Amino acid sequence: MKLFAISDLHLNHQVNRHALEALPPQLEDWLIIAGDVGEKPEHLEFALRILQSRFRQLIWVPGNHDLWTLPGDSDGLRGEHRYLQLVSICRKYRVPTPEDPYPIWNGEGLRCTIAPLFLLYDYSFRPAEVPEERAVDWAMESGILCADEAYLHPDPYKSRNDWCEARCRVTARRLAETDPTLPLVIVNHFPLRYDVVRLPAIPRFSIWCGTSRTENWHQRYRAAVVVSGHLHVRGTLFRDGVRFEEVSLGYPKQWHPERGMQPYLREILPGPPTAAV
Repeated sequence: MKLFAISDLHLNHQVNRHALEALPPQLEDWLIIAGDVGEKPEHLEFALRILQSRFRQLIWVPGNHDLWTLPGDSDGLRGEHRYLQLVSICRKYRVPTPEDPYPIWNGEGLRCTIAPLFLLYDYSFRPAEVPEERAVDWAMESGILCADEAYLHPDPYKSRNDWCEARCRVTARRLAETDPTLPLVIVNHFPLRYDVVRLPAIPRFSIWCGTSRTENWHQRYRAAVVVSGHLHVRGTLFRDGVRFEEVSLGYPKQWHPERGMQPYLREILPGPPTAAV
């Protein structure tokens, strides 16, 4: 029994949907879905309906695209209400979320706690000389503007920064209460550290990629592996002896659909990780 992870399925693209439908079963394995399944709740339901019969256990965290409220959305749910709607869908399929008890991994490799998190960003992944109030303008100077600015609403919080602060506070408390004898696999859509954000083509997009509040969480909370997506840059990095896995699939031009989706499932445990493809 192995633990795999993938993120950024972006099922609004037909190629990605077809690849998911063709994914062969791995009935003894667990799969982490690390956010950005799609832009609508129906995308999440589509994914869970397929994957629940192909893996022994699924675990989900939200990405920014999952939380969008698009023009014309029939339900009009925004912010935390959208998030809780997605949690409800996961619970229908018995998929643990950041709102549920953390699962314990007893498969191959380390016995550990798997901690799915929902944290956001607060524009703190920026150079020290750029003040927070200029962060978005600084990004826009290079032609970069994240669609979250239009579609990811923070309701009932005043801003996404405030929502991020609240999520970090409640999550830190929960992580501190985990079994101190077990290491953790920490899962979050956004990277936990600024120095693992590798975006050579669009470096200023970093402000929408995480928060410096979590910079030392891999050490503070006994992480064996940290899993994230969002960057669409698959790879493995090590920081302070901890393995950081970026597990994105991405848009059709960012992977090879002719290979199918299975090679893009990254092995988290027991490891070593699968090679980047």
